[in-house]
Amino acid sequence: MKIVQFFSVCLFMLTGFSMNSQCSTWINSDRQTDAENAHSIYRQALKMKNMDIAFENWQIAYSIAPAADGRRDVHFMDGVELYKQKWTQSQDVNEKTAYAEKIKNFYRDAIECYKNGAIQTKEGTPESTKIKLGYLYGRKAYDMYYYVNSPYAETTDALDSCIFYSGDNAEYTILDIYPKIMVYQFKNGFMSKDKVVSAYNSLKQIAEHNIANNETYSEGYQQAQANMNYTLTEIEKDVFDCEYFKDKYLPEYEDNKDNPDVLKYVLFVLKTQGCEKDSAVIALEEDWKKYASAENERIKSEFDANNPGSIAKKLYDDGKYSESIKQYRVAINETNDAEQKGTYLFAIASIQFRKLSQYSEARKTAYDAAKMRPGWGRPYILIGDMYGKTARSCGDAWNQRLAILAAIDKYAYARSIDGSVASEASSRIGSYSRSLPDRQEGFMRGVKEGQTENVGCWIGESVRLRFN
Repeated sequence: MKIVQFFSVCLFMLTGFSMNSQCSTWINSDRQTDAENAHSIYRQALKMKNMDIAFENWQIAYSIAPAADGRRDVHFMDGVELYKQKWTQSQDVNEKTAYAEKIKNFYRDAIECYKNGAIQTKEGTPESTKIKLGYLYGRKAYDMYYYVNSPYAETTDALDSCIFYSGDNAEYTILDIYPKIMVYQFKNGFMSKDKVVSAYNSLKQIAEHNIANNETYSEGYQQAQANMNYTLTEIEKDVFDCEYFKDKYLPEYEDNKDNPDVLKYVLFVLKTQGCEKDSAVIALEEDWKKYASAENERIKSEFDANNPGSIAKKLYDDGKYSESIKQYRVAINETNDAEQKGTYLFAIASIQFRKLSQYSEARKTAYDAAKMRPGWGRPYILIGDMYGKTARSCGDAWNQRLAILAAIDKYAYARSIDGSVASEASSRIGSYSRSLPDRQEGFMRGVKEGQTENVGCWIGESVRLRFN
């Protein structure tokens, strides 16, 4: 029995020594007064920014009681801050490495003291201990990333532990750190797609919970989530599915419904990320069609308002020929460009001839168009077409053939002044050449080739005789 008691005492001493090496308190310590005095002095020195005195007395307090009174982790956390300052001020690589290791060890030991119960939270509940552990892991990850430049794999472990213990209570600082590490690790093949998605979903849950429920820091979580989404843009197309892009970009559209550029961009992203058949994307497509239709109508209306010739053309297409002519005349009055005037006049002449059978008016308008654009053969082609079309109404066969001669003369003139219509004019001349006056009939009428003859009917022009 005595032997058993002896080994039990030895075991207690060994385990107690192990705990005391990192988690001992000043309670019932023979140096409790020394620890409490050193604690008070260094804490006051920290407030006064007297770092030398603070560090000297912190060392005493920490060496006696790392876990202080067992109700707080202040000696560990102040150790972190003191050595972060040393790390920042040092230019020696070896020193910085040693300081970084100490900083990480302070976090490690504080966490271990909470886990084994050497330090109790104020509430003294398992849930409050979990939250405290999550907080410490989060702060450790922050310092590992921004101060001591720890390997990303180690920092990732700390971040994962923060999320595991804190849950929705994790601080928003990890929403800044973790995405940056995710991007680097994924791009360099050190983190899998599944791991990125899993970590993102956890961070998203934390952000959304606190935005909705954390009145004090809601805005901080909102900004952190926005920064996270921006950071992940670099790899999102290689990692996430349609649901991610919907969650990210649909709210952007909802906040900017009056901005067609946002609609166009969001629709493009969602369609390129496999969301083509999603009902939300189909609805966006309909919104875009409505916008595009309205915008096209607006542009057209604006164009028409500044281009009366366009309105005239539309009226023509609608079969409103008289209204079209009126609008072309408005267009003529609103431009100082002679060439444009000629174009509009030609359009009027064509309507008068081809649609309204107003031959005399059409011919006059065609001549007016030709005056506006010297060297333009198109109006003369049109007049030739008028003569050719109405030839059959110009009396007997002889006078009909004289009308054809008048048409050929117009085509020939058009060809002589405007090379762009030469081929067309020659084709028409060739077609009508078989309908020239008959030589025998000319003999019977007592007229000779080269003689001038007057064309009857509405044409009323003189032509030089050529025979078939």
